[in-house]
Amino acid sequence: MITEDLDTAITGWPDRLREGDLAAVGREAADMALPDLVWVLERLRVRDRAIVFRLLPKGLAHEVFERFDEGLRAELFTSLRDDQVVMLFGDLDPDDRVHLMDELPASVAKKLLQGLSKHERELTAPILGYERGSIGRRMSTEYVRVLDSQTVLEALTQVRHRGRDAETIYTVPVTDSAKALVGVVSLRDLMLADTGKPVGQIMNEAISVYASEDAEDAARRCLDSQVLALPVVDKEERLVGILTVDDAVRIIRQAEEEDAARAGAVEPLGRPYLSTPVRSLVRSRVVWLLLLAVSAVATVGVLDHFEDDLATVVTLAVFIPLIIGTGGNTGSQAAVTITRAVALGDVRPRDVGIVLLREIRTGAALGALLGALALAAISTVAFFFDGYTAELGVVVAASMLAICTLAASVGGVIPLFAKAVKIDPAVMSTPFIATFVDATGLIIYFLIAKVVLGI
Repeated sequence: MITEDLDTAITGWPDRLREGDLAAVGREAADMALPDLVWVLERLRVRDRAIVFRLLPKGLAHEVFERFDEGLRAELFTSLRDDQVVMLFGDLDPDDRVHLMDELPASVAKKLLQGLSKHERELTAPILGYERGSIGRRMSTEYVRVLDSQTVLEALTQVRHRGRDAETIYTVPVTDSAKALVGVVSLRDLMLADTGKPVGQIMNEAISVYASEDAEDAARRCLDSQVLALPVVDKEERLVGILTVDDAVRIIRQAEEEDAARAGAVEPLGRPYLSTPVRSLVRSRVVWLLLLAVSAVATVGVLDHFEDDLATVVTLAVFIPLIIGTGGNTGSQAAVTITRAVALGDVRPRDVGIVLLREIRTGAALGALLGALALAAISTVAFFFDGYTAELGVVVAASMLAICTLAASVGGVIPLFAKAVKIDPAVMSTPFIATFVDATGLIIYFLIAKVVLGI
């Protein structure tokens, strides 16, 4: 909810900055609650955001920067002095640093990486070695590990010594001397155990993920396992990082935002709407519109082919929007349902046969229900208006049955196919279903009309 103070800041700060009232704006910004300040800055223009950011105390500026999305961080970098950029970049956690580098030009990212201390480069470099989209690219290399041969007292001493710089200390990975993961131990268990006991006697079995695994899959495993942190290992089962629950939540939230955007035929903005340049809004929509235009071209081609049939029975044209809309909506419903199931791990590509049979039955049931309603409505209208007949109702009803069955089947299978070929199901489903169902649905509609009406 937008309060009056926040609204005043958004509308008033730019004018006061231009009038030179910098000190007062800086004081107001510093006195704001952190979430409110971030909310306001995200909605200011690029230049005004950079000015207010430079007015913030160093510690507050760092906290604000950590809460920005990667797109806003990269944009802010272009408006700050080099020394400010280096400071902010160096203060980021290694995983956040790598995520930001993916948004920056390669030359800028390389320069910033070279400006890091040797220790920070050593923490960041392993993450950069993994592919984008893998959990290795999102893990943290700042963690505390203990050996299974250590006593509880030695382990606690190590946690105290290295815990200040660690991402978390509440779940501690346990390894052998070769750094192979053998278990995990909670800080609670360490605090309550006999200090002379070996860690290996109080540790629990570790739930881990491989660094090469998909980031979203690993994040869901972390949440499903209800753990505070998940160890990340390489192919030799050696510990290379950890995934904390807050990072897992962030990964899932970003994935769901992307899926929701692509289900609506737009690319995710990655930042608040009001801080998104118009050119970015255009870029996020134009590709999808071009893809969806293919559907319109195909539809026009089908209508042109059946032009003589339309001329014979003009009332066929009345139901074209109904046929196209019903087919598209049915396919989209199936695609969204299966895309969500794939994301949650409920359905896998190998389940395509089961999914196809279920969607055929679901589509047929929906088509039969909608078709029966259409038949009843058209048959009733036929008593009062010329041009409408019971036979036309049969055409529409049969078309609804066939098209709903086809659309649900296609909508259910496409996300699984996309997943199998390592394409985001949300990216592929919307344009393909729109193109396929619209054109195919019209063909089915006119072919049924030719048979039933004898045209």
